[in-house]
Amino acid sequence: MIELWKGSANTWDCDEMGHMNVRIYVEKAFEGLGTLAALCHLSHVYKGGSPSTLLPLEQHIRFMREVHPGRPLSMRGCVLEVAGTQVTVYQELIHGDGTPAASLRTKLVHVSADKLTPFPWSDRTRKAFEALIDEPPAATAPRGLDPAREPLPDEQVSMASAEAEGAQIIGQGMVSPQHCDAFGRMAPHMFIGRVSDSVPNLLYDWRQKVAEAVPGSRMGAAVLENRIIYRGWPKAGDLFQVRTALAKAEEKVHSLVHWMLDPVTGKPWMTSEAVAVTFDQETRKAMATPPELMEELSSIAPGNLKL
Repeated sequence: MIELWKGSANTWDCDEMGHMNVRIYVEKAFEGLGTLAALCHLSHVYKGGSPSTLLPLEQHIRFMREVHPGRPLSMRGCVLEVAGTQVTVYQELIHGDGTPAASLRTKLVHVSADKLTPFPWSDRTRKAFEALIDEPPAATAPRGLDPAREPLPDEQVSMASAEAEGAQIIGQGMVSPQHCDAFGRMAPHMFIGRVSDSVPNLLYDWRQKVAEAVPGSRMGAAVLENRIIYRGWPKAGDLFQVRTALAKAEEKVHSLVHWMLDPVTGKPWMTSEAVAVTFDQETRKAMATPPELMEELSSIAPGNLKL
């Protein structure tokens, strides 16, 4: 385990819930991946004009303890596996007192920067990755989502499939130039960020009803776990649409499957599954959902979307 990043959350990194937004975890994780890449003789991979880059194929994130503005943060990580043209990296974001804020497991592929063709490791990069292989702490392991479960193939994720399932549009928009990386592709943290922006269209009123069932509470929400499958790389001017369906509803947690699609071609940009809670912003604790509201959640998020 080596140190990869150190800093803090700014006020503008935090959302209406008073804690750091999910997109910032991913943004900081990629800063840390830049450090790791440089240590493994790949300091060029996130710079414009580079012949190759590292693209995420999939990512599992477990959020464990809220991050509030101005508090000290650091990140450490290691390599879990290196094979072929891929590497899987473990990272954990840590509070100043040493407790973990989040853990991330990211599978990356080394590709040519222009055509995204898999690009072999050099011998010295492979050896550097192998020297960083370590075992992550058991306490930060995935809980509600299994990173080993096979996601759907791309051809089974489409606008037509989402419409056939009755999955609602909860967000849509256009990729902005300021949200793109050095190669002109949408930055990884904006995938989860756009979903985060869209979810209130589905759940705001429902979560208010959950909060009303707990006298004196103030409605809030938090994601506990997220698994993301990156499937395409939109550029500035490309459009996106987020369609969402309920995967599971329990008394204190629920999970949603999100498909981010290209409304022009119908093909997928990304799929994800998120485990979330409704919580009281005063006590910062999860609230139980009344049975009738669990049934209502099924009706407002119809469809049988899979990751």
